[in-house]
Amino acid sequence: MVRLKFSIELNYLVADAGCDFIFNIQAARTAQQRVVAETLGISQILQPESYTDAVTHTRFLMLKAAPGPLTVSYDATVDIEHHLSQPDQLMETGVLQLPGNVLPYLYPSRYCQSDRLHRLAVKEFGHMRQGYSRVQAIRDWVNQRVTFTSNSSTGNTTAIDTLIDEAGVCRDFAHLMIALCRAVNIPARFVSGIDYGADPALGPTDFHAYVEVYVGHRWYMFDPSGTAIPMGFVRLATGRDAADSAFATMFGGVSSSAPVIAIEALPDDNGNLVTPQHLAEALSSASA
Repeated sequence: MVRLKFSIELNYLVADAGCDFIFNIQAARTAQQRVVAETLGISQILQPESYTDAVTHTRFLMLKAAPGPLTVSYDATVDIEHHLSQPDQLMETGVLQLPGNVLPYLYPSRYCQSDRLHRLAVKEFGHMRQGYSRVQAIRDWVNQRVTFTSNSSTGNTTAIDTLIDEAGVCRDFAHLMIALCRAVNIPARFVSGIDYGADPALGPTDFHAYVEVYVGHRWYMFDPSGTAIPMGFVRLATGRDAADSAFATMFGGVSSSAPVIAIEALPDDNGNLVTPQHLAEALSSASA
């Protein structure tokens, strides 16, 4: 078990007409991720609404902000229990044997045009042994062909754009890997979290996007950008792609500054400190 403490601060300047916000910044409560403590702060006096998705456990925070400055802050301590498996024992699941709640992650989505990448995916990966090793090959293929480049993409950048440009940030790596997996009938989904352990040369701690792929009847984590440590990912939001999982969506005029984020590992209740590290085993923080 790893215990992680993190904080998020978001600062906005809301235009005269006000603005509606939907945030995905709260730690998901799942069977594998327990929220030990959390605090939410909002600088304006208002009444937020909340909703938790019953399947993904994404916690949506909704509010209507008045004109002027707005600061939303959230901090939490979470305990994460990881399921470990030997990669060579994880096989792909046939489409007809997939659980119903996994099926949406087979289809093309806004940023992951798997239907348009089918021919490429079959050429590169169709001949490979089906299972975790094929997913790892897709992850490595994306990692080797795309260069992590800050500010190289926009909110309109899709998996195909990233394939052409060969540059992107974590969300772009994730979208391309997801699209290629789906193109060969492997369910894959987008998860937003925090990038514990990222190289400081990449800049301040930020939100991080990673991939979960359904093999061996469970969702396993992959980080195609290679910039963080999967054992240190805190699950915030889960969806088909970034359209479902953005940390903030605004409906109105607003300007913002960069998020201020920090994360650290803490000792558990028995004083044991587990620092996230790269592991050879397949790693899952999702319920089976």
